[in-house]
Amino acid sequence: MEYNLADLFESVVDVVPDREALAYLDIPGTGAERRLTYAELDAAANRIGHHLLDSGVRAGEHVGLHLYNGVEYVQTLLGCLKARIVPVNVNYRYVEEELVYLYRDADLVGLVFDGEFTDRVAAALPHTERLRQLVRVGEAEAEAEASGLSAVDFADAEASGSPERGFPARSADDQFIIYTGGTTGMPKGVMWRHEDLFFSGLGGGAPTGEPVKRPEELAERVAAGGAGITFFPTPPLMHGTSTLTSLIGFNFGQRVVLHRKFVPEEVLRTVQREKVNAMSLVGDAMLRPLIDALEGPMKGTDMSSVFSVSSSGAIMSDTVSRQFRALVPNAMLLNNFGSSESGFNGTATEDSGPERGFRVRVNSRTQVVDPASHEPVAVGEVGRVAQCGHVPLGYYNDPRKTAETFFEKDGERWVLLGDMATVDEEGVVTVLGRGSQCINTGGEKVYPEEVEQALKAHPDVYDALVAGVPDVKWGHHVAAVVQLRAGAVRMSLDDLQTHCRARLAGYKVPRQLVITESIRRSPSGKADYRWAQKVAAVAAAPADG
Repeated sequence: MEYNLADLFESVVDVVPDREALAYLDIPGTGAERRLTYAELDAAANRIGHHLLDSGVRAGEHVGLHLYNGVEYVQTLLGCLKARIVPVNVNYRYVEEELVYLYRDADLVGLVFDGEFTDRVAAALPHTERLRQLVRVGEAEAEAEASGLSAVDFADAEASGSPERGFPARSADDQFIIYTGGTTGMPKGVMWRHEDLFFSGLGGGAPTGEPVKRPEELAERVAAGGAGITFFPTPPLMHGTSTLTSLIGFNFGQRVVLHRKFVPEEVLRTVQREKVNAMSLVGDAMLRPLIDALEGPMKGTDMSSVFSVSSSGAIMSDTVSRQFRALVPNAMLLNNFGSSESGFNGTATEDSGPERGFRVRVNSRTQVVDPASHEPVAVGEVGRVAQCGHVPLGYYNDPRKTAETFFEKDGERWVLLGDMATVDEEGVVTVLGRGSQCINTGGEKVYPEEVEQALKAHPDVYDALVAGVPDVKWGHHVAAVVQLRAGAVRMSLDDLQTHCRARLAGYKVPRQLVITESIRRSPSGKADYRWAQKVAAVAAAPADG
């Protein structure tokens, strides 16, 4: 047995076959509720894996998962892994042009998609060369029925496949591709070996403890332990964090709960009903609506079962975290730092916040290095976060970007992340922000995340993004795009600047304020900085005439 994700999952199934593995709890009234034991989920995944192989998809080829959360997503993911087919996540918000890019860039030969996206898939399909096997989950919407798209119904695909295993031997070298969100550019496919992803993204079977030393040890630990922990990844599974959270839950032999979409009130009802223990989300974009619901229509919800709420991909700000702790004092809030290219790097310290910055205690494989020499920077100097050991193979179909991001040093493979940071005498890393989003204003560097933390500390600010706008005098100036709280008095730039000057150096204080009805983020809660920069630039442009 090797560190192959499908082999590891099957080893867990074999020791706890009758334990509940997955609960899909959609919004009440739809009748969409399914519960599967480990044995049932295993058989369901086998069926889809065999169907894909029987339909001509070969081991090593790529199949896209263009789906909302649901049993079908997990079933297809595991089925691909079992059949040695490479699963590829597809952002369900993408429109035709973006889908054409991703389908082609990822060399998809198969696609499992939600019926709601039939018209988009039909529009993109003629522009792809390799995509040939389509499986549709659910019915197409009325307006998409005339698309003429030929696809196998998921239920038929499932019925045609064998429920038995019977797959060829697998390898730790089998691949798993995670496409990044593309909020700062076109999406990129990060290629992971199963073994590397197991240790970097899944904590080696024990994210908060000692990683396993043998593949067989994972099931041995599950057999020696007990049931009782319920994991609830609330973001979309097409966001890598949610998929990895689900796999971590399965590695523990515990239960994973899913909703089709993030609806705050329904999330809280499920937490109470299912006695959820560990929730994952993406920053303030998901935590704030939960707070609003707990303070409003869901006041009194029993949250006593929750012992951890973790975020990755975006920061839970200090202000919002304090509000949540006041409502759910028993829950530990964890700001995890990681990426699609590195897996997990570390967790923010208790004193992390607007005053001291986003401070992270990183693992032993993470350093802050000079991007040119790849040598560790001195205390207090700015460098880029890098990680060694179990790192990806590179970016799919992008050798240039792979060469820029991955390197070898002292016989080890490293990945150089885009995050700028400093390190102190104790080895604590202060993450400044993505270098690609750094704003150069009057020769000074400003990282949007730091300013956003300060903005969110204002009682009238519900959400905010910060971008740089071209400026004749300063090169670029700092612009704040702000969504106010409901009922808040419309603030002025002077008000916001007065608030920020108590928390930020003068050159970091926004010189422009744009009030917007809502902040645009990805379905997983990640910031859309291209949108923010465009909104701010349009607002700053002189009126015609």
